[in-house]
Amino acid sequence: MAAEQLIKDSSSLSSYDAYFEKIQSRKKLPRPLQEILTNAFSDIPVSSFPKVPGGKVIEISADTSVADAVKVLSECNIFSAPVRNPDKGNSSNWRDRYLGIIDYSAIVLWVLESAEVAAVALSASSATAAGVGAGAVGALGALALGATGPAAVVGLTAAAVGAAVAGGVVADKRMGKDAPTAADKLGEDFYKVLLQDEPFKSTTVSSIIKSFRWAPFIPVSKDSSMLTVLLLLSKYRMRNVPVIETGKPEIKNFITQSAVVQGLEGCGGRDWFDSIAAQPISDFGLPFMSSTEVVSIQGSELILQAFKRMKENQIGGLPVVGPKKKIVGNISMRDIRYLLLKSQLFSNFRKLTVMDFVHIIASQEAGKVVPPITCKPNSTLGSVIHKLASRSVHRIYVVAGEEDEVVGVITLRDVISCFIYEPPNHFDNYFGFAVKEMLE
Repeated sequence: MAAEQLIKDSSSLSSYDAYFEKIQSRKKLPRPLQEILTNAFSDIPVSSFPKVPGGKVIEISADTSVADAVKVLSECNIFSAPVRNPDKGNSSNWRDRYLGIIDYSAIVLWVLESAEVAAVALSASSATAAGVGAGAVGALGALALGATGPAAVVGLTAAAVGAAVAGGVVADKRMGKDAPTAADKLGEDFYKVLLQDEPFKSTTVSSIIKSFRWAPFIPVSKDSSMLTVLLLLSKYRMRNVPVIETGKPEIKNFITQSAVVQGLEGCGGRDWFDSIAAQPISDFGLPFMSSTEVVSIQGSELILQAFKRMKENQIGGLPVVGPKKKIVGNISMRDIRYLLLKSQLFSNFRKLTVMDFVHIIASQEAGKVVPPITCKPNSTLGSVIHKLASRSVHRIYVVAGEEDEVVGVITLRDVISCFIYEPPNHFDNYFGFAVKEMLE
């Protein structure tokens, strides 16, 4: 199997081939300049890329609770972290030492499924979260959902689970089929069951990444080329790339899409970058979608519906829109941390709308709603890079007209893809030791 095909199969990326072909068909950099940059990045080793702040990659042990993992991600202001296997601490093999990556995407998927299963069991037994003990059966996931995930809601009785299964409630399309319905069934008990007590405090990171892994764990070696990293972060839709030194098990660096775009921002003043940055985004075919393809959320919809929509479309954020698709805010997957860490602020979860959620977050941060990051169709690529890098965000919304209607989205991945292309057989010849070891 070719290395490129292995990557596609392991990360379910084959469905994105058409998307990338569309990108390649748009007008981009003049081919000679793009070839120069592609060749230049192919000669730059990964070891030359700046290390993460502090010089040490933040890792999370697989036996860490989801609650503590969210705290680490939030306090360190990072989207993801490598997961270390505590049972293989002395192993010299990176494949034994690391289980994968934990990120907000996986946590969102877990929260949504747990909410659905909790609602099913409680509805079936007519129980309430306040009326059941903490010593309940921990096999709800196996009973109600088979092997689909760690949905063991500790705090629900065996009778509740049994009733849910025996009564056919799991198959009932009216209950448990979507998280907003689940939250509505639970009402204020949602947090008592799911977030404040269990299973939030007892579910471990290892159980989440096994069932809700968003992307594969594919490290590169220090002597791999930066072109490989840039392709993984753009064409192959990886959000991060771990860097490992041959013969040593520890992760030496953790290169993210954000770090790469911030690196591009630091190239300001160099002729090659300035000539590219001065061009309007339309010259690169940005945004790589039509206005009808933009996925958004109305400010009046429930907040859990926003996270569900991100899950269904496998995207990390949504523009919050009002009438005529006028942008009024932004919701991203990392915002789930507010629900998990400050649940006392969201007691009225049953009726919590997206805009209510946005205003509550604002009251805890800057004191006012932060305007969404936007640009115009005639904005320059340099201005887009500056906004993405300086605000440490993953996407910028393209707006047009007097009403600032959302007509497109530009992500970090899109920006990176403007600078490079994939040479023929690149991953067959140049990828590095990680895939080669997988093929042995």
